[in-house]
Amino acid sequence: MSSAEDKVIFKDTIRIPQILLPVDAEMYVWAVNACDQFTSDADYWRGVENLTSGKPSTYHIIFPEIYLKDEPQKRILDINSTMQRYLSGGIFKEVEGGFVLVERKTASGVRTGLVLAVDLESYSFVQEDKALIRSTEATILDRLPPRIEIRRNAPLELPHIMLLYDDPDGSVLGCVRRGEVLYDFELNMNGGHVKGTYVSNAEEVKSAFYSLPCCRGADKMLFAVGDGNHSLAAAKKCWEEVKKGLDEEELDSHPARYALCEAVNIYDNALEFHPIHRFIKTAKPQKFAEGWKIEGDGSVAIVADGEKMYKPFPENIPAGIRMLDEYISEFLKKYGGEVDYIHGESELISLTAGGVGVILPSIKKEDFFPLILLGGNLPKKTFSLGEGNEKRYYIEAKRIK
Repeated sequence: MSSAEDKVIFKDTIRIPQILLPVDAEMYVWAVNACDQFTSDADYWRGVENLTSGKPSTYHIIFPEIYLKDEPQKRILDINSTMQRYLSGGIFKEVEGGFVLVERKTASGVRTGLVLAVDLESYSFVQEDKALIRSTEATILDRLPPRIEIRRNAPLELPHIMLLYDDPDGSVLGCVRRGEVLYDFELNMNGGHVKGTYVSNAEEVKSAFYSLPCCRGADKMLFAVGDGNHSLAAAKKCWEEVKKGLDEEELDSHPARYALCEAVNIYDNALEFHPIHRFIKTAKPQKFAEGWKIEGDGSVAIVADGEKMYKPFPENIPAGIRMLDEYISEFLKKYGGEVDYIHGESELISLTAGGVGVILPSIKKEDFFPLILLGGNLPKKTFSLGEGNEKRYYIEAKRIK
């Protein structure tokens, strides 16, 4: 396929966004962790709430999922009205014509990414679709409605979505030209340090993305979704609603068509794949242990009341997770209870006085792109990029109306 034909395929898969950043906000207070983290840790989110009370913060314009069952409609209305107030009250300044180079320092090292926008027409969470931007794990459809409801009337989006790209030679970041430092500060709640720098040669960087190895050949894939799959899926669903009422010109330019994300090279030394553990809220942890029938040459630890015991598990980790999820589903149908997906072994162990946890191993990141290119989504909640406090904090925003 010719380079001219490639340009037609990619077109504006990557879009240079108009990014909104706060003008005078205290950045330590402004930026907060991804909404899907610490979903069983009320103390964490109470700490965030206390820190941000009465101050401009992304906490007031996102919906921490720990509160999804706590008067959701009221919270959504509050989020939307606060977004409007921030927009009309001069909270934001606009950064045009470039990307943002994000350098995030955590215990894992310095992770480097690029904040950009992607065309939702180039993304699919349907496993069979060979989209340029692909989901990497099964999308849990019943998790989409609340996210869609939150986004439907929101004038802004704030990304915790992280896209992965396959760049063993570091060619994309190698061509970046740094401009003004846009922010540089410590993150709250032990999140580490973050620095954002304006990228002045965005068109050149786009071309570098489109020249990556995964973008050549018959099965082209530009990005795989690393974090925030359900948020991107909700954005896609909302766009499908919006575009029904648009003419041809509006279809191309409408801001809801493009989703703000951070793109990170899978070979980034500070990018670590962590497992997402299973926590089963149940009064019958011993029944869970006794009913274990999963076999394999590997092993996993199950934890009840802080005590570990080891059980067999397949060395093929995705296959083992599918078996485990089927067993958990059967167990819950028989004995009742609830399952939660926990980032971090210590957090999981702290919860096991109220149930039983399964500590899972991690997939290898060098296996990641080959698995997706072979056409298979991984099981839901297979991996996480970093620990809970290393997730992408909300900093940048973009209009979607």
